[in-house]
Parts: sequence; structure tokens; C-alpha cells
Amino acid sequence: MTDLAALVQDLTINDIDESNFSTEELALKSQWDTLTPSANEFLPQLNDSLRSKTYLVGSKPSQADVNVFKVVFPLASLWTSIDDLARNRHIIRWVDLIQNTLVNVPDSAKLHIDYSVKLPREFKKKKKDEAAKKDKIEKQKANASAIKEQKLKDKASGQSDEQKKAAKAAKEAKKAAKAKAKAEAEAKAKAAEVPPNPAQVDFRVGFIEKAVKHPNADSLYVSTIHMGDKEGPRTVCSGLVKYVPIEEMQERYVVVIANLKPVSMRGVKSTAMVLCASDDDHGKVEFVNPPPGSQAGDKIFFQGFDGTPEKVLNPKKKIFETVQPHFSTNSDLEVVYKEDGKADAKLVNKKGELCLVSSLISATVR
Repeated sequence: MTDLAALVQDLTINDIDESNFSTEELALKSQWDTLTPSANEFLPQLNDSLRSKTYLVGSKPSQADVNVFKVVFPLASLWTSIDDLARNRHIIRWVDLIQNTLVNVPDSAKLHIDYSVKLPREFKKKKKDEAAKKDKIEKQKANASAIKEQKLKDKASGQSDEQKKAAKAAKEAKKAAKAKAKAEAEAKAKAAEVPPNPAQVDFRVGFIEKAVKHPNADSLYVSTIHMGDKEGPRTVCSGLVKYVPIEEMQERYVVVIANLKPVSMRGVKSTAMVLCASDDDHGKVEFVNPPPGSQAGDKIFFQGFDGTPEKVLNPKKKIFETVQPHFSTNSDLEVVYKEDGKADAKLVNKKGELCLVSSLISATVR
């Protein structure tokens, strides 16, 4: 032991370049230099550190490897039992590397390692396994505490086992009944849903009190229209400037759609739409005229679709977008709703009186 220690003191160190070490690597080097004097105490730490490193600071050799080697080398020469070799296997590997690369050790003094010796399998518990075990124990304690607390509560309330079972069964039955009722309500609501149809659209007679040009849009009129609402007339924007003279927009009856979602049109909120027929090929637009003698607010509907309109058409359901393409005019200038395989449904009032256009046949109505 003494001869080996003296030999190590006289070792010749090969060139080691530490100029490109990172801050972390320099810190590790300093740490090992500090721990060197108490070698026996840090052997387990050294072995564990070398488990994942080639050298003490990582993949680069340093002066710390030589300094620690001088302390550990005499100790390692005494490790002959399987237990010693297994316990310090990573130190043994590192000593063999250092004695053959960083220092000059005579062959006679070198630590000769028999790699054919089979060491016991190394086992290291993972930290996460220990954490999981600790967590499991804590949960078991919490559960046991909760059970104990519940038993104390049951005892205080004087409930018997039979009473507790009955209470639990009642609670589960109530929960099941609630789930069943919810499912039935959802099924009923789904069954009640109907495909988009004209009955959902609120057609009414409207009276244009006055109309003016939109202050911020050359193609729009801004009309004040009475539709029978308790709140009074509504403001409606219509893109009719190119098709209808402003004189024809004054004090007249029209058919409106009153339950479209309000939209802002160049700073003016429009709350309805005037129903018109259009011939896109010839650039002609005409009002849909309500029956003579109509009053503002009178209900208008397509025959067979005299239902209760939606309060406001939900844009997501695309109701108007689905039914509007079926609006047209026939050869008698009547406004009709066309469905394949069915007779045309005419736009009428409660008396069955027709809504007509002035001259456009087979025109689109919107």
C-alpha cells in the first residue's frame, strides 16, 4: 500500500487541455478536487457518478482525474473479492482507463483487471419508482383515514349496515333515473327537430314610412318600415338604389322577412329584409306586393306552411339559406315555393289572398 502511494506521487501527467471547459465542467472539476482528501467517504459517490461518465467531468479528461486517481489507485489495488469489484465496478473501469492514458504506471504496478470475471447484475432503484411507492403509501394512508372517518360518522349517526346499503342504493337509483331522464329529453328534442321549411320564416306585411340614401353606401337605401311591432318601426337597409327610384320607396306596402338576424351595413343596423323578385339576366328587380287592403304586421305565409316562425333565424342552422332557393314566381306572377314532386305552394295571407309581382315570370325571389 505504501509503495503504491509513493509510486503514484511520482507519476508523469500527459498534456490535458482545460481551456475549452464549460462553466459546469469547471465546477465539477473543483468539486472533485475538494472531495479528494476524504476518499473513503466519497467512493460510493464516485462510483455512482462514473456510472454515466467516462471521466469525472464527463467526456473530457481533467487534472481532477489525475488527483483523484492518486488517492483511489492504492485503495483499488486492495479490491480482490467479488463484492468489492461489484460494488466499485465503475471506479475499476475508470482506474484502468486513467492508468493507461493520463499517467505513466509501470506494468508491474498497474491494476490488472480480469474482465472474464462475471460480476453480479447491478441494480439501482429509479427515483421515480421510489416516488411512486411513496405516493402509493400516502394514498393508502389517506384512504385508511377516510374509511376510519366515515366509520366514525356512521357510528355517530347510528346507521346500521342495512341502512347504509339502502341509502347507497337510493343514491345510485336517483343518479340512474336522472341520467335516463336526460337521455330521454335529448332524444325527444332531437325527434322534435324538423328540417328547414318556410313556416320558420317570419313573412309579414310592412309599410315603408320613408326611405333615404345610405350616408356611407351608394347602393343602399335606409328605410323606416312599420311591421306591427309594439316597439314601433324598424330600420331596414336595402340594396335597391340601382333598381328602384327613391320616389317608389316612399309610403308603400311591401312584404318583409322580419326574423333574420340583425346585421350592421356600413354603420347602420338593419333589422329586416324587403322581399323582392329579380331577373338577374336583365337586371330587373320588383317588389313582392302584399294583397290589397293589407295592414302593417299582417302575417304572410306559403300555403301548407302556416306555422309559428322562429323568433330569430339561427345563422348556423342555415334555415333561410336552405329554403330561399325554392322561392320563385310563376306565369301568373304569383310568388310560390317549389318542391320536387309537390304542387307549388303560393304566398298568401290568412284570407288566402295572393302576393304578386308586377311583371317578372320565373324570377328569383329573395
